[in-house]
Amino acid sequence: MAATLRIQSDWSRALRRDEGEAWLSCRSPGKPTLYGSLTRRGLSTEGVPDIAASEGFVVGEVTKKSILISCPHENAATKFLAPYTTFSRIHQKSVTCLDISSGGGLGVSTSTDGTMKIWQAADGEIRRLLGGHVCDVNCCRFFPSGLVVLSGGMDAQLKIWSAEDASCVVTFKGHKGGILDTAIVDRGRNVLSCSRDGTARLWDCGSSSCLGVIADCGSPVNGIAVGAADSSLNLGSPEKAPSEREVGTEGKILLLAREDKKLQGVGLQSRQLVFLSIGSDAFNCCTFLSSTYILAGTQDGNIYQLDVRNTNAPIQVIRRSGAPVLSLLPYRDGFVASQGDGTCFILQQDLDYTLDLTGADCDAVYKVASWEKQIYTCCRDGIVRRYQLSDL
Repeated sequence: MAATLRIQSDWSRALRRDEGEAWLSCRSPGKPTLYGSLTRRGLSTEGVPDIAASEGFVVGEVTKKSILISCPHENAATKFLAPYTTFSRIHQKSVTCLDISSGGGLGVSTSTDGTMKIWQAADGEIRRLLGGHVCDVNCCRFFPSGLVVLSGGMDAQLKIWSAEDASCVVTFKGHKGGILDTAIVDRGRNVLSCSRDGTARLWDCGSSSCLGVIADCGSPVNGIAVGAADSSLNLGSPEKAPSEREVGTEGKILLLAREDKKLQGVGLQSRQLVFLSIGSDAFNCCTFLSSTYILAGTQDGNIYQLDVRNTNAPIQVIRRSGAPVLSLLPYRDGFVASQGDGTCFILQQDLDYTLDLTGADCDAVYKVASWEKQIYTCCRDGIVRRYQLSDL
């Protein structure tokens, strides 16, 4: 684990005032944490704050919404990014999941206030209320068209909604426990869900029917991801011919992040086990970086990068803190991760610094979504934050 730089969550507001101060820290495994501060000395001619750092820290490029800080002694550097916009009125309580439509115009989110809403991504103005699940809605996502939403709830129901008139067009029943995550196959004729009941299921939207149980793990499945598999990988062959309603499952692999510390890969069409990898704790989330590389995050703060062709040992294990990894999203040539302690960071292959999306003060960031150069996060503090990454 490399050294980790942290900053006061509302640093950009604190440094707006003359003589304003914000705290900093640099933590390296097995060493005492280095604490420091930033102080605003005034404004440059371009209207950008002139910021000085205390001993041990160096201030790099500063803009109105970002500041690059390094700790040369630990060879660590982080660019901290403040939210471009915050939406605090979409929900009354914690926002547990969100997604942004493919055109970038709409957002959908769920909350512990019991609601699921569609809103304008530009200003957070609410457009539709999607009501119909009993109990909490756990997950929501747009279909690739951006006109339809898929949601899963604690009521063990999977629902499809029109984003245009908020009508529920399909309800799938079959799970025996709350639905924890969903995935969409290609353009969305088939969809996938996973549940506390330990199963992952494949559904056909046109006939509102279950096409089969893809995996039965005997342990809750916290997260799933579907992706095209590397052609050298043997996905096995189905025991019986697939239904003609099954579309786009060939050559794909389904990842399952399991509560029993296992990450499983299954041939989507064959339903055969491709790999089983054991982690340090319960797996919460997983995603594909490419057809060969995958990521999975655990409850004790580890992010495993694996090669699907050889999952015996991870390529690397990334660890920023011991807080649960709650969301992973591929982004450009790297990824975005969010954790239960309010941290949300971006790692990119060609950047020699970490990018930290700040604003949450120790409140879990449950989910991350992106559209072009914008990243949206949802948090236990009830706020949806939008970050602008145009200056990467």
